[in-house]
Amino acid sequence: MGTEMDTEFAQAETAAPEMLQEQIITISNSSILNGLLQTVSGLLAVLNDQRQILSLNDSFMQMLGIDNPEEAFGLRPGKVLECVHANSEPSGCGTTKYCRTCGAAVAIVSCLADDQPVERTCAVMTHRDGTEQEKAFSVKAQPVTIDGHKFVLLFLQDITIEEQRAALSRTFFHDVSNMLYILSGNSELLLQKFPSEISTDMYHATQRVLKEVEIQRCLFDQDGYEYNPVLVTLSTEQVVSELKEFFKNHPAAKNQKIEYQNNCSDETLTTDFSLLQRVLCNMIINALEASGIKPVKFKAEMADQTIRFSVWNELAIEADMQKRIFTRNSSTKPGAGRGVGTFSMKLFGEKYLHGSVDFESSPEVGTTFTLTLPMQPAS
Repeated sequence: MGTEMDTEFAQAETAAPEMLQEQIITISNSSILNGLLQTVSGLLAVLNDQRQILSLNDSFMQMLGIDNPEEAFGLRPGKVLECVHANSEPSGCGTTKYCRTCGAAVAIVSCLADDQPVERTCAVMTHRDGTEQEKAFSVKAQPVTIDGHKFVLLFLQDITIEEQRAALSRTFFHDVSNMLYILSGNSELLLQKFPSEISTDMYHATQRVLKEVEIQRCLFDQDGYEYNPVLVTLSTEQVVSELKEFFKNHPAAKNQKIEYQNNCSDETLTTDFSLLQRVLCNMIINALEASGIKPVKFKAEMADQTIRFSVWNELAIEADMQKRIFTRNSSTKPGAGRGVGTFSMKLFGEKYLHGSVDFESSPEVGTTFTLTLPMQPAS
């Protein structure tokens, strides 16, 4: 061990060369750690209690752009990742004032101190190939004891793209919502001062777009954003009329026919109209896109103090796909970004409208999706 050195956060001292070599050999002789290093798909490094790298897996080497792991042995994570702060102090990674808020440094130090696994998110600015890059990692530091010596398994997952997408999403929804609230206020004033069919349509369209942005935000950030339903009482006839208006000039309905049958036109239900329309529209659009020669059929009917909406088309869904029909990103159609329609039908229809969404499909009878809703929401 070298002489005691100054630090702004973690221990500055490193292992003596002969001790470092012994530790590297210990790790290389461990069949368990070698198995982990060969099977873990993410980034994995093994550190000693001075936070120096003793081994790392192929994924880590590929990310660093090195062929020989020995190039990283004895270095600390910030050094190999080329963190811009790694050279701010003589002892480098972990000892600078910036390291106090570094997720990776905090996870490693806490793991060593408490002998417990620690998870953090690490945002790091790197300087590689002459350019600075912002990176984000999900970090887990796991303590492990080999031959009586404590080591740290450092798992890293690059989440840079996910973090950037989340940040852009928050900015987008924030800015768009602000603009729409201004537009909504102005359209309401216009309707009050100059009532007409055009001003009425503009106001209602603005309200629909506001709700749609909120719904899209819920879909994009399902775990972090909670949609608040707005309950209104409406008749099934209103529901059908809105659907007819929506599909009057819809591209999916071009050269297609939709037959509407309302067997409970005098009945009303209390629900979130925007979510209801979204679920039903998705059902009809899916049916139109999958439809054969026969018209798509929409039906509303009473069923044991509930109202059941159903949409039928003549073609069957493949048996294997039926098992995953409500799974996000699972779709019968080719191309990226598919598989949200049926997923959102299930999410909104059951979680927020407190109904049930189901389907049946076979070559003999075609495919029918159903949304069954209580006439009154649960208390």
